[in-house]
Amino acid sequence: MKILLLSRYGRMGASSRLRSYQYLPVFKRHGIKINVAPLFDDAYLKNLYAGRKKRIMPIACRIFSRLLKLMTRQRYDLLWIENELFPWLPSWAEQWLAASGIKYMVDYDDAIFHRYDMLKSRVPKKILGHKIDRIMQGAALVIAGNDYIADRAEKAGAKKVEILPTVVDLDHYPLDSPPRSDKFTIGWIGSPVTAPYLYPATPALGTLCRQNNAQLVTIGAGPVHMDHVRITDHRWSEDTEVARISEFDAGIMPLPDDPWTRGKCGYKLIQYMACAKPVVASAVGANLQIVDHGKNGFLVETQEQWTHALTLLADNPDLREKMGRQGRKKVETQYCLQKTAPKFITLLNQCLSN
Repeated sequence: MKILLLSRYGRMGASSRLRSYQYLPVFKRHGIKINVAPLFDDAYLKNLYAGRKKRIMPIACRIFSRLLKLMTRQRYDLLWIENELFPWLPSWAEQWLAASGIKYMVDYDDAIFHRYDMLKSRVPKKILGHKIDRIMQGAALVIAGNDYIADRAEKAGAKKVEILPTVVDLDHYPLDSPPRSDKFTIGWIGSPVTAPYLYPATPALGTLCRQNNAQLVTIGAGPVHMDHVRITDHRWSEDTEVARISEFDAGIMPLPDDPWTRGKCGYKLIQYMACAKPVVASAVGANLQIVDHGKNGFLVETQEQWTHALTLLADNPDLREKMGRQGRKKVETQYCLQKTAPKFITLLNQCLSN
């Protein structure tokens, strides 16, 4: 079996790293040969996270390079596309593949269809509003990160839809016991692009920092300023992220409730739980499936609920430990590579045999 993986990013991009790259060693051991061709390299993401303006010429070169890759499609049994072939362009390439009888599968861990169908400008929305639906219709297989995305694929008329959550490799998540800090450490991991999701939790975090000797530790957020909140930010690194998360006392995932966030896969919660940390999360989207309220963490909606949940964890080390164990157990049974990789291999075989 030979597959061309048309990922969106290099390893620095979380979606590509987690939805495809971490599976490649397992696939290789099962005789599945995959060539990787990312659309954007790590330099693109570094510039994006640094807030630098996107330059048209490098992007155009990447698009041209991808077009050349598509010309070699005959050498592959299957094309594996992350999201779409060409962002902000119509789905002509994918429709041509489908019309030519060339098999492709698509993978989504975000509701990127809302990037287009919620456009305010009438003409771009008319051209692109149903782009992702058309891509899903032509795919031999749509892999969705959660129920919200899977439901959209089914409504779009996709031939086959399967849900595979975004997962961790347990081999990279040993259960360490780092030294305890004298401060209650509330942790968050993400990127400068998603860091604004933290701000709605500012009042609750400020209360904790004033009354419970707490601190917020972020990984990959970049500069974040929140009133009355002590913040330490660590640069993200694939080599150190697990050790950093292990130093948290609890992990958080605040989100607004909107169409885009309902398509989020809740991966940061899975990371916290893999490190045996209790979690506090907004009651939105996939968070509702990941968090068992009162068992491995808390689902919250109001500032009062945020404050209550975090205060309860701050005051009860035994509760944190108990919830952390439950979270780790759930990851081991539902949200790890060791469980999803065999299913993924079966899906690939079925995709090629049909």
